[in-house]
Amino acid sequence: MRLADESICVGPDAPRLSYLNIPAIISAAAVTDSEAIHPGYGFLAENPAFAEVCRACSVTFIGPSPEAIRLMGDKAQARQLAKQTGVPVVPGSELPLKDAEEALAVADAIGYPVIFKAAAGGGGRGMRIVRARAEAGAAFDACQSEAGAAFGSSEVYCEKFVENARHIEVQVLGDRNGIRVHLGERDCSVQRRHQKLIEESPAPALSAEMRAGLHRAALSVAAAVNYASAGTVEFLVDPGGHFYFIEMNTRIQVEHPVTEMVTGIDLIREQIRIAAGEGLGYRQDAVRFDGHAIEVRVNAEDPETFAPSAGRVTAWIPPGGFGVRVDSHLAAPCVVPPFYDSLLAKIIVHGRDRREAIERMRRALAETVVEGVKTSIPFQLRVLGDPLFLEGRFTSVDTARLLG
Repeated sequence: MRLADESICVGPDAPRLSYLNIPAIISAAAVTDSEAIHPGYGFLAENPAFAEVCRACSVTFIGPSPEAIRLMGDKAQARQLAKQTGVPVVPGSELPLKDAEEALAVADAIGYPVIFKAAAGGGGRGMRIVRARAEAGAAFDACQSEAGAAFGSSEVYCEKFVENARHIEVQVLGDRNGIRVHLGERDCSVQRRHQKLIEESPAPALSAEMRAGLHRAALSVAAAVNYASAGTVEFLVDPGGHFYFIEMNTRIQVEHPVTEMVTGIDLIREQIRIAAGEGLGYRQDAVRFDGHAIEVRVNAEDPETFAPSAGRVTAWIPPGGFGVRVDSHLAAPCVVPPFYDSLLAKIIVHGRDRREAIERMRRALAETVVEGVKTSIPFQLRVLGDPLFLEGRFTSVDTARLLG
């Protein structure tokens, strides 16, 4: 806001009264005579109603069509679409579950462990893993309640929970002329509470066949919805080397900088160009991949418990040097409020290979100074030195292991 030519207050701290308040945001665009709105990667970024209102008000929504957002934003529908295109999906309910009784029946049929997910969810919210029948009813009710509060839709579906899986996602770009390319894949397996902590590209320890299969599957899903913008198709890869579609994020991802570092393509610029009606101007054979990139999300939270750590930042010294990029809003002094996501900064490094990228990230994190609030950095340094991470075979289960 300090760098903006003009700023408009859209409401108080509570998101539902401000950043989720569609009339307030459209009004801000109107009074500033704005041509377009970039929704970022939170709040209304995947809200089809907001995209439709932008269209009705002749304001360009920098993202895909409302139809694509609606179809891929409903995880149950997205699963059906993926199956129709021949992409493997995790076994689960084909439609949102009507009530706890149906949830129990579906979970029994699939076999435990299962996971309940908000149909309109994202960001790790509205999810519950169930390992025994006795837990299913309460887990379904809790998931439904959280989904309604977070996303305005209490629809929940159920799928088999894949143990010891890696989380691999593929970045895609498409224009309005039907040209689509992939920009490689990212490994996002280092997570806590289903939210990512470390991401890297390319994904380590993948066979050439698996990598090509993931890329083909992602482009098939994007083509099925005539996708035009930047989007991410997410998969689980099991220990046996099988992959399964789980969802498509119809927005820019927090971790998009690692893809930018290895491809040299500015994804936000591409989003804006595509929204303005320009063609990509290149095809798949023009995309080049160079080296290895890693991103660490520096969060304001206790590195042992991941409890939020709101407060006043009294010192902020970001890392620098060759191959280091920092995306952050931080300054010192400043206040970290308790109302929003705990993300303080993204530290991204690029190296000639994975080993160099890891060494560069360790150095960058060791240089980073954040005083006044606790951060996730000590935990992330532990991950970067863990033997399984160094082998490229880290899973979310290993995150729990490091926490004891």
